[in-house]
Amino acid sequence: MLCPCRTYLFRSAAEAGPHDILKLYNPKGNIINISPNLEPNKPNTCYKLEVVASGCNSEPLGVELAGALGFDLSSMEKRLKGLEKKILDEAGTTPAVIYEMKKQVDSFREKLETVEHLSWLGLFKDLSEAAHKPSPFYHKRTLHKTKEECEHVREKFLQMSSLEVTEEVRQYLKTPTFDNWQWEDAEIMVLLQVMYTDLDFLTTYNIEPEVFQQFLFEVYRRYNNIPFHNFKHCFCVTQMMYGLIWLTDLRSKMDSIDLLIMLTSAVCHDLDHTGYNNAYQINARTELALRYNDISPLENHHCAVAFDILEKTESNIFRNLSLDQYKRIREGIIKCILATDMTRHNEILNKFKSILSTFDFDNKDHRDVLMMILIKVSDISNEARPMEVAEPWLDCLLQEFYNQSDVEKLEGLPVTPFMDRDKITKPSSQTGFIRFVLLPLFKELANLFPCLEQHLIDPVRKALDYYTELEKALEKEKPNRAPCENGFKSKEIPVGQLSTDECQNSGSEASKTNTQ
Repeated sequence: MLCPCRTYLFRSAAEAGPHDILKLYNPKGNIINISPNLEPNKPNTCYKLEVVASGCNSEPLGVELAGALGFDLSSMEKRLKGLEKKILDEAGTTPAVIYEMKKQVDSFREKLETVEHLSWLGLFKDLSEAAHKPSPFYHKRTLHKTKEECEHVREKFLQMSSLEVTEEVRQYLKTPTFDNWQWEDAEIMVLLQVMYTDLDFLTTYNIEPEVFQQFLFEVYRRYNNIPFHNFKHCFCVTQMMYGLIWLTDLRSKMDSIDLLIMLTSAVCHDLDHTGYNNAYQINARTELALRYNDISPLENHHCAVAFDILEKTESNIFRNLSLDQYKRIREGIIKCILATDMTRHNEILNKFKSILSTFDFDNKDHRDVLMMILIKVSDISNEARPMEVAEPWLDCLLQEFYNQSDVEKLEGLPVTPFMDRDKITKPSSQTGFIRFVLLPLFKELANLFPCLEQHLIDPVRKALDYYTELEKALEKEKPNRAPCENGFKSKEIPVGQLSTDECQNSGSEASKTNTQ
């Protein structure tokens, strides 16, 4: 606990009010505790102090946006008034420069509060700083998003939806190195809108902007507050699919409607996921398992939720298509989403391998298999991203796994081996999965598109080397390690490993490490 005087110093430095929340970041961009034990600032390693206002919902739009941009408009106005009063007391008149400053502040406020004038801002992120936030574990009270939570994001999205996204961000969005942790949910919705716009879907398929925005909002609303299978995961899978479309020049090889199917499938592929995989659904005899007769209960549910959204006129982005076009899209989306069930991994990969030598983009069956492979690759592609982006996702995934295994133990159900916090570590969860699932899948896709060797396979090999070395180091330290208090496995915890047999059988539970 900080003493009052030290708290006052931090609040004064940040120009924060008594009810504002302060966040302190170290030079790497990680949130740290404000405490007496902080090391002194240095010129080349400065801390960053951020204010989160507790009453921001009552502020005008201009003040809220100004805060989001990194400065306090109200504070600026108060200082200006104080300066004016001081000069007036001493000189008896207000100089013209004060009037000019007031005019500039008023003009700036007007710009911020007038949404149609926001395009001058652009949707800008300083991509050079690479200030990575820690992975969000979505520690929220409700599984489903609250109405207030949804409306806040919806308003923010609608305010931003007409912003001009910078060319730098547009190009970055097409790369597998894209860092999702820099973006809030409302911004993510804007970026999804950019993808559909850049691929000409809105124009080609006569998708009205307000209908598309309602579709995105309904999708956002139906992703739950869980550690891994959340709205940010939906975005990552979609962004990887979008990147693959550009990297492999699929626009020149496949019909636009197939690209629309793949991107929309990625957006919808985990709708209403509750954080418990198919094995749990079946063993616990949940409503989903009973409804779908133990056959891909989650994936069938994701499809059903997607088409429930698309059945509503106000969010049906396909409402202006012909019946034949809609049937083709519905069939394609169902096929793609059901392909993300990892129990079908061997089946789909073997089918793809069997047609590779004679692959023909004019053959519908060949295209269908490729579309399933592409969504599978996109779904489990985190390890192809830079380590600072991928590793927080692994933390989120393990948190979700541990939550499930804890519930399985409490309910007396079979405990999924690769989810048991007492049996795996972070490196042991990855080495077998990368070696026996990711690399074989990515290599086969690279056989069709050699450019992916550099973008997918090289970074995954580096990730395998990293986790292999980490696993060896843990084995050496095993006698000196003990479990941590909260049970979450860190790099210092002694646990067993998945067997090679478990990892090789990619149709088994072990192969689902990064998916369900």
